[in-house]
Amino acid sequence: MFSLEEQARYARHFSLEQVGIAGQEKLKQASVLCIGAGGLGSPSCLYLAAAGIGRIGIVDPDTVELSNLQRQILHSQSSIGQSKLKSGASRIQEINPHVKVEQHNVRFSATNAMDIASQYDVIIDGTDNFPTRYLSNDVAYLLKKPNIYASIFRFEGQLSVFAPHLGGPCYRCMLPEPPDAGSVPSCAEAGVLGVLPGIMGSLQAMEAIKIILECGSPPLGRLIHYDALSTSFREFNLRSDPECPLCGSNPSITEPIDYQQSCSKTQTKSNNENIMEQPNEINVEQLKDKLDQAFDGLLIDVRESWEHNVSHIDSAKHIPMGEIPEFVPELNNMGTGQELLIICKSGGRSARVMDYLADQGFTNVYNVIGGMDAWSKLTP
Repeated sequence: MFSLEEQARYARHFSLEQVGIAGQEKLKQASVLCIGAGGLGSPSCLYLAAAGIGRIGIVDPDTVELSNLQRQILHSQSSIGQSKLKSGASRIQEINPHVKVEQHNVRFSATNAMDIASQYDVIIDGTDNFPTRYLSNDVAYLLKKPNIYASIFRFEGQLSVFAPHLGGPCYRCMLPEPPDAGSVPSCAEAGVLGVLPGIMGSLQAMEAIKIILECGSPPLGRLIHYDALSTSFREFNLRSDPECPLCGSNPSITEPIDYQQSCSKTQTKSNNENIMEQPNEINVEQLKDKLDQAFDGLLIDVRESWEHNVSHIDSAKHIPMGEIPEFVPELNNMGTGQELLIICKSGGRSARVMDYLADQGFTNVYNVIGGMDAWSKLTP
């Protein structure tokens, strides 16, 4: 039953033949888990709440930063420094006080993913990294839940619904294993137009609502590509892979996997046991100690010029990542054993530059983990 206030709120839904009172009751009884309260999760959560989804779970351990506000419309200026869960829950309650918001202030991991996801009917993948994306796919398959996928990059987005139990493929049918760490630039590195995740996240909310209402045709076995610059959509067919390591005939993956380490490089011991290679890393505290003690090596900032202009470390040499190969001869003149510290925004690009320089024969190269994001918090 709906109160008078709810009847007024959902009046436009009641007028739709595909929704009506019975459909609105389905939405009220339904639950959706949104993994991430960022660019994709923001519009998804807002529209799901406005539509009257009874219970929305959000997984996100992060806090709101100023750089989030360009695209993460769940948060506002006054939310900076708050947890994204607290900020998001408050905003959702403003949109619709009839929605129950459940906050999971943890990193979605192999140890908790099954327990969290099992509580919900539909999973929305609002992640921004491959390890969590694969985890959400695997958990959704193991629990027989529809996994509504979207991703964004610069001016382009992708959308699909992965649900083998409904007759479609899973994400691993398209990409069986995650790419190597650092091989695909993050949104922080490549950039993203702020409205793009709004579009793709809204499409995710639409697919969740369609699945709950059992109306329309979700894009099972279809990958929808959106190009914002040309205002065009293209569709690609996806097939279930009988050799898929998860949903294929002879699966090798039967439980959730954390790829945080598996996406790193591996080296082989002499006894042929695979171990994780620990890259040469220093944190920003160690970097500050070095700089305070008249560091005689070279700190290289590999961010783009616009990033460098916003903030930088005075003693760092600015060489954008794409120009590093041109500077190899100059670095060679300093000696391949010269200590080189590489810094970027958060540690992704600098890790790739460190690997590249190591391949060029430099033996004393270190990645500054956390990058300028961590440095700005250390030295505000």
